[in-house]
Amino acid sequence: MTNFEPKKLKNIWTIEDSISTYKIDKWGDKYFSINSKGNISVNKGIKSENKIDLFKLVKELKSREVNPPLIIRFDDILKDRINALHDAFLKAIKTYKYENFYQGVFPVKCNQQKNVLEKIIEFGSQWNFGLEVGSKSELLIGLALLENQNSLLICNGYKDKKYIEIATLARKLGKNPIIVIEQRDEVKRIIQAVQELNATPLIGIRAKLSSKSSGRWGKSIGDNSKFGLSIPEIMSTIKELKEANLINEMKLLHFHVGSQISDIAVIKDALQEASQIYVELCKLGAPMQYIDVGGGLGIDFDGTKTSSSTSTNYSLQNYANDVIATIKDSCELNNIKHPTIISESGRAIISHCSVLIFNVLGTSHVSSKLKINNEKNQSLIISNLLETFYELKKLKNKRINLSQIIELWNDAKKFKEDCLVSFRLGFLSLAERAYAEELTWACAKEISNTLNNDEINHPDLSEITETLASTYYANLSIFKSIPDSWAINQIFPIIPIHRHLEEPFCKGNFADLTCDSDGKLNNFIDDGKMKSLLNLHKPEQDKDYLIGIFMTGAYQEALGNLHNLFGNTNVVHIDINQDNSYKVKNIIKEDSKSEILQLLDYSSASLVETIRINTESAIDQKKLTIEEARKLIDQIEMSLRKSSYLSE
Repeated sequence: MTNFEPKKLKNIWTIEDSISTYKIDKWGDKYFSINSKGNISVNKGIKSENKIDLFKLVKELKSREVNPPLIIRFDDILKDRINALHDAFLKAIKTYKYENFYQGVFPVKCNQQKNVLEKIIEFGSQWNFGLEVGSKSELLIGLALLENQNSLLICNGYKDKKYIEIATLARKLGKNPIIVIEQRDEVKRIIQAVQELNATPLIGIRAKLSSKSSGRWGKSIGDNSKFGLSIPEIMSTIKELKEANLINEMKLLHFHVGSQISDIAVIKDALQEASQIYVELCKLGAPMQYIDVGGGLGIDFDGTKTSSSTSTNYSLQNYANDVIATIKDSCELNNIKHPTIISESGRAIISHCSVLIFNVLGTSHVSSKLKINNEKNQSLIISNLLETFYELKKLKNKRINLSQIIELWNDAKKFKEDCLVSFRLGFLSLAERAYAEELTWACAKEISNTLNNDEINHPDLSEITETLASTYYANLSIFKSIPDSWAINQIFPIIPIHRHLEEPFCKGNFADLTCDSDGKLNNFIDDGKMKSLLNLHKPEQDKDYLIGIFMTGAYQEALGNLHNLFGNTNVVHIDINQDNSYKVKNIIKEDSKSEILQLLDYSSASLVETIRINTESAIDQKKLTIEEARKLIDQIEMSLRKSSYLSE
């Protein structure tokens, strides 16, 4: 019997090795690190020394019957991100002697959860931080939550008559909604609302910029972008507002360069174009006060600080400096008063504070044992494979001849293919086919254990690592918890939250609970590139292996769906104390199966009753005993009250 185990790279594994493997020092942004116990630490803020052990926290949450999968929101990190954004703009304003201030808004679409929005408003209150909404539903949220009469409520999106009427009348409540004209027909609706309601709204215009954007959301800008007015349309709008005596309510220019802009040059070009439009609007007689630079402020998912799609080649301070300096230069050249600057930075504020934790249910991989069969009457193809295996074993302790190993691997693949053809034609038994596959895997393992990392990554051998990789079964739904991973191949930092004093000598990827082949996590960060396998530990018997997916705070909960009827996970809000302890602020319980079914118009009581009637019929036909029927109904009723995810 030959037994193959994954090859260990080092005799002693250190925390520094784990840091190098997972790059947490680069993407962690001082919020996340590895402590002396080999567990992930969560820091209260970039400048804070207060931190807690994430693995210990998850274990103690389990004691409270709050089990993975779960989202942990660190409200201190959310507060720190809001502070960092304002600190960057305050510094830029001071540096460039800008004669106005910055007043941000949070785009509700990034995360509509009530607990999140309430915290954002609380943490941003000292700066009159506001909200941006893009629908009537979000408008109602904004009107209800924003109590600070100095905060702004930026009203974007498609607007029908009711949307405009609500926003217009809300101004009489002391609110500050600004209706941003994004489609030409909205002008007529605004004029009509003013005439009917005897009330006037604050008005803004969204401009379609001709500057080129980049990345996945590059089409948010340009002549064919979804929202905004072209320059001729802006001119017509100004004319109509003047004719309706509404030009004095025209206060804001808005533009948007896209989301997660990785290259600062794109932002600079857009700022130059937009600030010149702002100047011209002032010259046309509009009493402008605000310039809303929209979203686009990116975050560094992979820590490389480059212009790759998963990174940014600029810092928060670089961004603030360019916004302030560009707008100031354009205004001063034309003797225009500096406007209040607004940004709609959602991802940069909310991403870091949320961590998704899941446990591994099990693994699958190619067989690690091979029983050698030397029967004389075995088929020629099997004999050829066995001979190839022995040839590879002979090379193990000799000087490496890479070309010879490649040739033997190609032989093994060819013989395996021959076995498949023979099986299809009925010349090989199922047992022989199984043996052929085991021999092929054995050849792959011999090569893997013989070569170093650079050699095994040779283009002619790279598939070996994929062949030998393990699949780790994750207790979560990708479609529910991280839909961007599936929908747009978004890369999130993924790392075990413990065991970093042990070498992760297995290579694997993750499969979720859904019955969908797309339900896999097989793209991971790797110094600005993507890799399909992650270094992972071998799960221990009867012990949780816990994985964290980081920077998941933006969009994921809003976009998640009910594929295979997996519902919302547990959500926990955590505060980190000055003594490095923590306080559980809020627990939002996961969806039960009954609650999920209710969303689809299924009554749990009706379902149970239907099954009960079926059991009565089965009892009458002697197929089921009364005791068995009762047990079945009890199990179903209990299951309906429980989570849609797997439990221990």
